[in-house]
Amino acid sequence: MKVASFFSGAGGLDLGFSNAGYEFVFANDNWKGCWETFERNHGLKINRKSIEHIKPHEIPDVVGFVGGPPCQSWSLAGAMKGIKDPRGEMLYHYLRLIKAKKPLFFLAENVPGLVCKTHFDEFTKFINALKGIGYNLSYQVLNASDYGVPQDRKRVFIVGFSEKIDSDFIFPKPQSEKINLKEAIGDLREPLPAKDKNKANHPKDLEIPNHEYMTGDFSSMYMSRNRVRKWNEPSFTIQAGGRHAPCHPQASPMVKIEKDKRIFDPNSPKPYRRLSVRECARIQTFPDDFIFYYNNIGDGYKMIGNAVPVKLSEAIATKILDYI
Repeated sequence: MKVASFFSGAGGLDLGFSNAGYEFVFANDNWKGCWETFERNHGLKINRKSIEHIKPHEIPDVVGFVGGPPCQSWSLAGAMKGIKDPRGEMLYHYLRLIKAKKPLFFLAENVPGLVCKTHFDEFTKFINALKGIGYNLSYQVLNASDYGVPQDRKRVFIVGFSEKIDSDFIFPKPQSEKINLKEAIGDLREPLPAKDKNKANHPKDLEIPNHEYMTGDFSSMYMSRNRVRKWNEPSFTIQAGGRHAPCHPQASPMVKIEKDKRIFDPNSPKPYRRLSVRECARIQTFPDDFIFYYNNIGDGYKMIGNAVPVKLSEAIATKILDYI
């Protein structure tokens, strides 16, 4: 079953769909930092244009479109510019190609801010535009921790079915079993710190690929909240930047000094450090044989944090198969 991928990044969404039995014949992303990782892991040459420059004839005929348009302009943690931000406009370029190619289904993923009060009028316009070109729409905010992912991560998913499928999509039910940090990363030995200026270590120096972590100071924003989850808990959300990576659960929870200010516990039995690139990948449910290629370690964190967790993607992809 052939599908096309947009805003592909490293391809977490793609890997989940591939695991469920789909075949990718087209992928697109204009960020050069992800190209080698995507192509070497998925065996597919990536289209390197910005989506606004892609013509419909460049995309093969496929059954489905999947993609996660840039989310920064819709994020509750950001400036909330929405459609006024060029990144927010990417939703409509995605719609343009859906309208032109008319796949049997499409999936779009974004941050929950997309459906918050501030942006809901714009979101409604987007939904109505999709309905206007012949799609039945379902959307829901899902927490990745309900689908075999050891992480609290809420994202909104939109699934559209062509009117040829006379049904609305019902999202997969949450799984009863939760995965914690001990189960996800407890077997990994201590990683290597990054080289000077957070350059990557030589792969031969790493016992496990990408098992290295960013060093450097922690911002006042970072120190405003506890950043340590316990071994028996799921991780905090893995974000698209190493500076914001949670601390490893070997250390004690941070100590509150006053409102919006915490410190590292001086009596912690083990030191504080950021999760490694591989630990973040595990938490996003990438397998260990999925290798991330980068020179700057920050690009590794960015690829992983921007990805849809593989297990969550696979759960949705499998459910879509029930309909088509």
